[in-house]
Amino acid sequence: MTSFDKRGADDRLLSPDNALLTIIDYQPVQIGSIGSMRHADLLKNAEMVVEAAKLFNLPIVLSTVNAHNQRNSDTVKPLKDLVGDIPSYDRSSINAWEDKDYNEAIKATGRKKIIILALWTEACLTFPTIDAIAEGFDVYPVVDAVGGTSTIAHETALRRVEQAGAHLITIPQLVCELQRDWNRKDTVPGFVKLLQEN
Repeated sequence: MTSFDKRGADDRLLSPDNALLTIIDYQPVQIGSIGSMRHADLLKNAEMVVEAAKLFNLPIVLSTVNAHNQRNSDTVKPLKDLVGDIPSYDRSSINAWEDKDYNEAIKATGRKKIIILALWTEACLTFPTIDAIAEGFDVYPVVDAVGGTSTIAHETALRRVEQAGAHLITIPQLVCELQRDWNRKDTVPGFVKLLQEN
């Protein structure tokens, strides 16, 4: 078995060296209003994506909307506990890309491939995805860990971002792409666990 050397940050695929995860608005009100999938499945799947990001040491950029002014609650506890002690960028804007602190946090990672979890698909996922693509980023919405207010809202939003150039991805594809080679033994146990959970 003769694997090539691990590709660098210029890898055309997602890798631990070129990707980041952003999590936008996984707050109680948004989760409660999702109509495109079961809320328990949405949260479980989002947790798996965060576990994958942690396993492969990806930078995580977390954002909420209207939490500081108490119009909304913070990120739900299971996800907040998983991401650990990282900054959370609270915004007034529906489009996170239009928030200066959030935008600068994404760019400060130096990475051009954005794995995105955001609620709702039709707003808080769509708008920053389109803006990031326009600025030269590759964006990967994790379709089995995001949701919209209805099935048609979710599916229409995914079609729109795909037409704009987004790369739709599922959890199994995401973890396989990040792992890539069984010879990368440090992450194999966590990789197998995530696949079994999914």
